[in-house]
Amino acid sequence: MAALESLSLAQARRIALAAQGFADPMPAGVPTRRHLRRVLDRIGLLQMDSVNVLQRAHYLPLYSRLGPYPTDLLDRAAYRRPRDLFEYWGHEASLLPVDLHPALRWRMAGAHSDAWGGMRRIAVEQPELVARVLDEVRANGPLTAAEIEHDAPRDKSNWGWNWSVVKQACEFLFWAGELMAGSRNTSFARVYDVPERVLPPAVLATPTPATPDAYRRLVGISARALGVAAEPELRDYFRLPVAAARVAIAELVEAGELLPVEVRGWRLPAYLHAQARLPRWIRASTLVSPFDPLIWERARTERLFGFTYRIEIYVPAPQRLYGYYVLPFLLGDRFVARVDLKADRKAGVLLIPAAWSEPGTDPVETARALAVELHRLAGWLGLDAVAAPEGGDLAGPLTAALASVLAVR
Repeated sequence: MAALESLSLAQARRIALAAQGFADPMPAGVPTRRHLRRVLDRIGLLQMDSVNVLQRAHYLPLYSRLGPYPTDLLDRAAYRRPRDLFEYWGHEASLLPVDLHPALRWRMAGAHSDAWGGMRRIAVEQPELVARVLDEVRANGPLTAAEIEHDAPRDKSNWGWNWSVVKQACEFLFWAGELMAGSRNTSFARVYDVPERVLPPAVLATPTPATPDAYRRLVGISARALGVAAEPELRDYFRLPVAAARVAIAELVEAGELLPVEVRGWRLPAYLHAQARLPRWIRASTLVSPFDPLIWERARTERLFGFTYRIEIYVPAPQRLYGYYVLPFLLGDRFVARVDLKADRKAGVLLIPAAWSEPGTDPVETARALAVELHRLAGWLGLDAVAAPEGGDLAGPLTAALASVLAVR
């Protein structure tokens, strides 16, 4: 795309959505590893979260871009050889391409100063315990924290362990890069292993880049994934230090990888990635996870889409505006609705505690598109039915639309 000095808000939206993969065609058949790699090349990483009221967070961005896909595709890429992905702190807890490991070693090296309090305290106050945990995994891994405690010598007075101390030691070693997630067990607990049994040899052998080079690489990935963004979003993508990110942005501007632009209506200066695309339209019709990189930075979501979004999991129920686990519905290049969802796996039903339309949208048209998407989502989740919505201003039109979709099946 030719360099532009100014972008309309509609252009910025289409650039952002294309950068995130929403302008790519859906696979004609069952998605493959090639399709997964295409999405990861677009978005750079997948955020993980333990909430499982609908589906675990890292599976949903692929669904939003590929449609129904076998989740084992992602599991194999993350936890079986040859691995494409590894777990580490990227945005939050994340799955990242293995070739990004060297670019995150600066974060691993800073574990003693940057890891959370409990982890740092264990490393300072009980270094011998941390060393024993590492030795235990090296000798007997892969192991969960609970298994490490179970496998410890019977005379626990020599270890001084309880579960929380073991977990803190494991997590410190994970932050420091000395342990990795070899897999996840059925309870979604990390199964720890040492890097030489997790990462491909070529990645282990890759020299560690200078820290400024690593920052530039990570900002460059963020910029390509966002398409057009302001400085706070470019550093937030990988949670980079403010001063270092600003230096990296300036260097990428000087190199021509980032182009300063004005987005009309934005107060903040914006940066356009040199390889960004401006499609004529976006034909998306999909639900988007609360943990999708498209909407990580809520202020940018408001500037781009005029869509105010907050996840309300931790808000007391009487104070919630929309619901516990609310997914925005993307239709074309706009968010036109939001829907609170829950998978009742025992009954085989997708529950809809509430459905809400956005101002200025056609509720009937929105409901028809959303009904199709909800049946598609239910099928992907292995659920047999979609329940009528229980509340929200879109409940009436959506109830009728869901019945219409069911009638033509």
